[in-house]
Amino acid sequence: MKDVLEDVEGWVERGDHVAIATVVAVQRSAPRPPGAKMAVNDRGEVSGAVSGGCVEGAVVEIAEQVLSGSEPQLVHFGIADSDAWDVGLPCGGEIDVFVERYEP
Repeated sequence: MKDVLEDVEGWVERGDHVAIATVVAVQRSAPRPPGAKMAVNDRGEVSGAVSGGCVEGAVVEIAEQVLSGSEPQLVHFGIADSDAWDVGLPCGGEIDVFVERYEP
């Protein structure tokens, strides 16, 4: 997480707007634990990770919406273990990710 915070600090210092995504809950198997963070700035740069596969792309899209003025969002992702590899996820399970605009 230290790298994420360093990136966010640098982005804010140069005037970028930033959204933070945080894993708030995990059920069954998941690649990242609660508290894992990912930051996205308004230049499209990403730091950190909240999951893997298609989840990361979806979180980036939600972060971009939040940066464009949408309300913070709590998003649920889940898939059966047997279907996980078919959609590009490293494991099955469920995660809840909260995406909000970072306000220093």
